[in-house]
Amino acid sequence: MSTNNAVAFWDDIYAARPAAGGPQPNARLTETVTDLPAGDVLDLGCGDGGDALWLARQGWHVTAVDISAVAVGRLAALARSHGLDDRVTTVRHDLHKSFPPGGFDLVCAHYLHTPFDLDRATVLRSAAHALRPGGRLLVVDHGSAAPWSWNQDPDIRYPSPQEVAAGIDLAPQTWTVERADAPRRTATGPDGRTAEVTDHVLLIRRTP
Repeated sequence: MSTNNAVAFWDDIYAARPAAGGPQPNARLTETVTDLPAGDVLDLGCGDGGDALWLARQGWHVTAVDISAVAVGRLAALARSHGLDDRVTTVRHDLHKSFPPGGFDLVCAHYLHTPFDLDRATVLRSAAHALRPGGRLLVVDHGSAAPWSWNQDPDIRYPSPQEVAAGIDLAPQTWTVERADAPRRTATGPDGRTAEVTDHVLLIRRTP
């Protein structure tokens, strides 16, 4: 499927729902990052911007990336309205084509799933290489489908965190897996519905 189709698909996803006035951060982000010293963070697939705004409030300098111009435009406006535009930089970027430049203390990839062509292993490998020494890569994937998910394919298989780590294929002397598990939680969808879901959580640290 073409990049143009991917852009249109994700623009339509975001345009079909009202802009979030106060988007919330992902639970796996807050539990992982709260005790880390703030630095530079790359948010891959920033979506509504809950993670980016929360990170900025914690003192991080955020580069927030999404393929959807609707998503990054809304996040830029939100950052300005909350007085965080000096800490949040938004960029429309197609990870299927290239990876954002720079070095980071943290790279986050929450639910980086798409029905379009995307070599996730290459993207996540690039993310690991973008880490500064001591930096961390946090990958949170769906381990189950919520009722409000765009993907309701009953035959879909969700790779485990260990499988994702193996696919990235990083040298163990340079990168260490600090966490690889599948916790469950109660999630709230865009329409207010709740459901129990499984997250696949992978945390990788670059050797200091």
